[in-house]
Amino acid sequence: MGKTVRIGGASGFWGDSSIGAPQLVASGEIDYLVFDYLAELTMSIMAAQRMKNADAGFALDFVTVVMKQVLRDCLAKGIRVVSNAGGVNPQACAKLLASVAAEQGLAPKIAVVTGDDVTPLLPTLREEGVTELQSGKAMPERIVSANAYLGALPIKAALDKGADVVITGRCVDSAVTLGVLMHAHGWRADEFDKLAQASLAGHIIECGAQATGGLFTDWHLVPDWANIGYPIVACEADGSFVVSKPMGTGGLISTQTVAEQILYEIGDPATYILPDVVCDFTGVKLEQTGESRVRVSNAKGRAPTRTYKVSSTYADGFRSVAQLTLIGFDAAAKARRTGDALLERTRAMFKAQGLADYSATRLEVIGAETAYGPHARAAGVRECIMRLAVRHKDKRALEIFAKEFAAPGTSFAPGTTGGGGGRPDVAPSIQQYAFLLDKTRVAAVVHVDGEAITIAPSPLWGGSGWGDSRDVTASPPPYPSPTGGVGTLDDLMTVPLIRIAHGRSGDKGDISNIGIIARTPAFLPVIAAQVTPEAVKAYLAYNVEGRVTRYALPGFDAFNFVCEQALGGGGMASLRGDPLGKAMAQILLSMPVTVPRALLVEGGQST
Repeated sequence: MGKTVRIGGASGFWGDSSIGAPQLVASGEIDYLVFDYLAELTMSIMAAQRMKNADAGFALDFVTVVMKQVLRDCLAKGIRVVSNAGGVNPQACAKLLASVAAEQGLAPKIAVVTGDDVTPLLPTLREEGVTELQSGKAMPERIVSANAYLGALPIKAALDKGADVVITGRCVDSAVTLGVLMHAHGWRADEFDKLAQASLAGHIIECGAQATGGLFTDWHLVPDWANIGYPIVACEADGSFVVSKPMGTGGLISTQTVAEQILYEIGDPATYILPDVVCDFTGVKLEQTGESRVRVSNAKGRAPTRTYKVSSTYADGFRSVAQLTLIGFDAAAKARRTGDALLERTRAMFKAQGLADYSATRLEVIGAETAYGPHARAAGVRECIMRLAVRHKDKRALEIFAKEFAAPGTSFAPGTTGGGGGRPDVAPSIQQYAFLLDKTRVAAVVHVDGEAITIAPSPLWGGSGWGDSRDVTASPPPYPSPTGGVGTLDDLMTVPLIRIAHGRSGDKGDISNIGIIARTPAFLPVIAAQVTPEAVKAYLAYNVEGRVTRYALPGFDAFNFVCEQALGGGGMASLRGDPLGKAMAQILLSMPVTVPRALLVEGGQST
């Protein structure tokens, strides 16, 4: 109680590097070790594994690689572990961990959180007319997985019972950190500002090295990628915290790297809805307190809503993605013609066999800036990759496609080579289906020491979640408009947005959010005036089919752009080369803006 609590974030996804946990444990700088493994698609993969093997369906490497290395040291140093590695089978994950521990002569107290699997409710929910959050579509008949995003209360309860290791199924990514801090600081469930701060700490470290210089706009400033440090948050009893990394590791922690991560995969920053609290990040303050040390404060919270978000997945036909490398003069033109010819040929073959047309196709030329649409500048490309993604209701059609994909090696363009690993695979097309579910219909249960503890419904549930920070621009920009009376054109420069801003983007289903942070406060009025929702929509119109909404975060000079219908369905539903929107910020940062020359000089961007 009252002490600084230090938490290390060792994993950002299933497949992250295995260096994080040993590095953090060896540092001697943490009290707790947390892991996040579960993306939306991950649950469907794990569900498929469990269907084939009742003892599968979790992040196996969490046990057999990571914990096998660090468990002894964690127990010796009193470092407690929280992980959602349990996936769709947390009990099996815990059983295997106990077995691995016993082989080392160890006997950790392991707690398991269950209750997130809501598949038994699906028939009733379908009859009740549940609809998808973004599209409003009715629930599909065949669901592969359906899991509610649980919160921090079960994790807190498990730690309160003395668990050395807590293994959960689906929970909110930041809940592993919030649960630790509620336990360690003894916070009540109605101390919403503290819960919001703790959730922000969890949000910052939930993606591993993304908080320590990974994916940073100014990547060239980040030293020693090979030895990049994983993040640590040192949290005080008032909820404020400092982001750092182990001494002697690579990477970079600055107000800008932390700001980018705060904006990653959020919507309205005034209404970031989590199971335990509705957060407002608009007034968050960032302060550089030392080398690779940033203090974060001033997140605010409100009562949580009465519903959980449920992420479910279903199979909708089949998909195949194929690649060919083309080299030589006019490589991009040859690639496009190759793809078009393959589609024309296979469509004719489908018709001859009585098969329907593709349900969707996507031809991209990697190396020719296809991702930039009309803003591409790739004339004269002499080496590229043709990427052709297709979807069809009938597996037989895509088997025809896969067999025909080898033909261009001798039939079409000169310089056609490597096929990217042979004939393409044909796999089920997994789609996401998200909906809301009343929390009283979900029973989270903590299993520890042979006891099953059900987490009771909270009287705090039922907040409106209301808040809005959209398009807040406090005053007109305090500089002359580029079209409104600057003395001469020599006073202005047109530069790409990256000269005056950092950016980070991510996804939520078919929505891509793009966070834009001014490099200095002086650039903020330029961004406010020129990087409007309308301008962003126009610049990205070839990709963004829906609405663009801008939200302000004046606490650290940023805007968040939420782009709807922007990812071709998103996740595994998308045929795009960037289905998760990771490159959207990079594309928007190429947008031209007109800036007073003196302002560029003042902001250190004159050259």
